[in-house]
This record gives sequence, structure tokens and C-alpha cells, in this order.
Amino acid sequence: MVRAGALILSLLSLPIGPETADLGNSTTVDLSTFECRDINRSTIVQRVCYSASERTLLVAVRGSYQHYCNVPTETHDALMNASSMGVYLNRVLRIAGADGRYACTTS
Repeated sequence: MVRAGALILSLLSLPIGPETADLGNSTTVDLSTFECRDINRSTIVQRVCYSASERTLLVAVRGSYQHYCNVPTETHDALMNASSMGVYLNRVLRIAGADGRYACTTS
């Protein structure tokens, strides 16, 4: 009982910082401007985060985030409403976006 109380107090005293997504290559994204949704209806997609103001989409696939830029709200909405999110992700964002239209560049 004392251990449980100590654990709860230690958890409550931890500093609370902004949620971030690790994109690999030592790159993290602050998710405070994103609307994130956990996905439980897909075997591929685990989480989707979208910032309409930045037109940036982050998709957690099998434990790692994929980063897409210049994504219109309509494309995000279509992903969220797709009967198969994995198929939509592959066909629209990966294959159709292979020409670089959703590529993120760093300055």
C-alpha cells in the first residue's frame, strides 16, 4: 500500500512536457499544434496526427511515424474515412505522392 502511494506521488511529480513524435534521424515534432487520433480499426495504421494550419500529416505505422507535408484537409479526411486506411495510405500518400508532392523538406 505504501509502495503504491509512493509510485502515484512520483508519477504526479514528473514534469509534464509537450507530446512529441520521433521521426528518426534525431528529429522530433512537437504535437501541440496537431490533432491526433489513435486508430483501432486498422492493422497497419496506429495513429494519425494532422495539423490543418501547417498541412502536415504524421501517420504511425507499425511503431514509427511517417511524415507528409502539403497534405490538403480533403486528403486527411479521406484517409480517416477510408474503408481501408492501409490501402489508402499506400495508394494515395505513398504511391501517388511518390512524385514528391507530399515530401517534407527541411531548410
